[in-house]
Amino acid sequence: MDIRSRHNVMVTGRRDAPVVVLSHGFGCDQNMWRLVAPALAERFRVVLFDHLGAGGSDLSAWSPQRHATLAGYADDVLDVLRDLGLGPVTFVGHSVSSMIGVLAAVREPELFERLVLLAPSPCYIDDDTYRGGFTAADIEELLESLDSNYLGWSRAMAPVIMGNPERPELGAELTNSFCRTDPVIAGSFARATFLSDHRADLAGVTTPTLVLQCSRDAIAPLEVGGFVHAEVPGSTLVTLDATGHCPQLSAPEATAEAIIGFVESSR
Repeated sequence: MDIRSRHNVMVTGRRDAPVVVLSHGFGCDQNMWRLVAPALAERFRVVLFDHLGAGGSDLSAWSPQRHATLAGYADDVLDVLRDLGLGPVTFVGHSVSSMIGVLAAVREPELFERLVLLAPSPCYIDDDTYRGGFTAADIEELLESLDSNYLGWSRAMAPVIMGNPERPELGAELTNSFCRTDPVIAGSFARATFLSDHRADLAGVTTPTLVLQCSRDAIAPLEVGGFVHAEVPGSTLVTLDATGHCPQLSAPEATAEAIIGFVESSR
């Protein structure tokens, strides 16, 4: 199976315009961008894809060895970009995909014109000088719960991640997305995500970067966005007036406007 089929790559928008690649987070697939992609496609060439193990990707291509760390997912991103031959691109990474994008851009910066890190977190676990939002015990409990009852974990965690309790349909959509993911693959990706620490990689980013965070996010607190902004040289920090960890669903217009503004202001 070729790379485009393996990752369920979809390309839309203007052929003669800058290329924007949208990369989804844990437990999701490219459908999470459906409210943002049309606005971007009016101005840009838009590329959507699924990480291996998610959505319409080729599940047989997922590897427990390659995908045990975020570096394996970064390798996949580089494979997709090389195969498309559309670079350099603006890479928009949501949640864990923001760090996947960082790793890929540090490795092959010539493929990246800009980075947009949407609700990023380089490390989820607190230490003496850093607030990631969770203790080590919190993460251990989260992973144990996921392993023991993935569907139950999904139903409990998705509304917390989404926020916006007054809009329960958003939490239900994320729950359904989680529940479509193979539990073994989800468990592996969760470990690669929540046990990772990529703080030291941020200083190696040479690509113009927008750090785009939500004003209220249970997964990536404001301190985390501030840390990423401080560590990525020359980056721009924008805080959306939005609640939850998935503003492409809860605040799609504001999310699209921020991405468009960043791309067009740096052309």
